Amino acid sequence: MVTIPFFVLIILLFLSSSAATPKSGAGHDLVRSSCVHASYPSLCFSTLSSYSGPANTPRELAQAAVKVSLSRARKVSNYLSTSVTGYNKRERVALSDCVEQIDESMEELSKTLGELKHLRGETFEFQMSNAQTWVSAALTNEDTCLDGFEGVDGKVKSDVKRKITNVAKVTSNALYMINRLNESRGRHR
Repeated sequence: MVTIPFFVLIILLFLSSSAATPKSGAGHDLVRSSCVHASYPSLCFSTLSSYSGPANTPRELAQAAVKVSLSRARKVSNYLSTSVTGYNKRERVALSDCVEQIDESMEELSKTLGELKHLRGETFEFQMSNAQTWVSAALTNEDTCLDGFEGVDGKVKSDVKRKITNVAKVTSNALYMINRLNESRGRHR
């Protein structure tokens, strides 16, 4: 008698997992096809395919890409903010300036995310122009952060360069996803 409820449970588990597969498979296919021409396709695929939120439409995918960039920028800003001890004055100034630039990037990315969440047909082009401008500004801020380390050598420069370059790569991919959404004129939003 115990085996019948066990079989029913197994069948229900199988049916529920197979019913969920097409949705995640469709999202996975969208990520793969969208990332293939991104600036950093492997990074794009790995960050967006492991993204925990919904990303089943180009709009959701663009939002996810911006969220990934914002999250990475926030982590780097927090890391750099706590890393100012033990460095000389030139390094501390460069770190402080970099934190300011990354914080500005986060503001730009937050505005972008807000714009992408509220896209409307009648203002779509204007909103997409805003999003493109803000993400481009975020990229500029990230590059400006690195400029502040000219004349600084050693571990701090290489550490910051590695972290900021990673943020810039995911931000570049976010810009690609926004451009892709704009080209589609938001179809399949």
